[in-house]
Amino acid sequence: MGKLVLAKNITINYNDTQIIKPSSFSINSGDFVFLTGISGSGKTSLIKTLYAEHKIQSGEMYIGEFNLKKINKSKTSLLRKHLGVVFQDFKLISEWNIIKNVMLPLLITGIDKSNAKEMAMQYLNKVKLSHKADKFPFELSGGEQQRAAIARATIHNPVMILADEPISGLDEYSASLVMDLFIEANKLGITIVIASHSIPQNFDILFKQLHIEKGKIYELA
Repeated sequence: MGKLVLAKNITINYNDTQIIKPSSFSINSGDFVFLTGISGSGKTSLIKTLYAEHKIQSGEMYIGEFNLKKINKSKTSLLRKHLGVVFQDFKLISEWNIIKNVMLPLLITGIDKSNAKEMAMQYLNKVKLSHKADKFPFELSGGEQQRAAIARATIHNPVMILADEPISGLDEYSASLVMDLFIEANKLGITIVIASHSIPQNFDILFKQLHIEKGKIYELA
């Protein structure tokens, strides 16, 4: 499998403070990656850098053909069409029902509304939420909102899914179901990067670990 992400001696700042010191790592297409580290170590900043919300201060970083050091607004939009992002606070649009939230990536790419709705129902069925398609985010539990967010992140068949603490605060059942959805997506060839304080117990599929400690990113597996 080829390199999907390549980072060479990158540094990342947050509020004018260097949070990631010169570090290098790579992620292959199809990898399942856990990005670990304590709170404040820089996990979220690295996730944001991977979807081009933050820029690196120095070094080189590529996702496929996209140069994240020099990426402009139009190429950022193009890059994000190839990514799925699952945020810790879900970021579902509160004024829209769940099916419309899940349809959003398809509508952005130009798929007509009827086909997008049909596909959204299929994905809501995958995450066991088809019966709540017409509900609004505030009517769902935290675990249900996270599953809806995963359906939205995977519906457009992204190259890579970035997830920031996706099971934080979820009960054991919801956390297990959410992780199963990531495993299923990975089996379809989607690269998964999950920021987490630790690796879930009894996680028995092959994975790679990137660990941030004292500002440095280490490849542990």
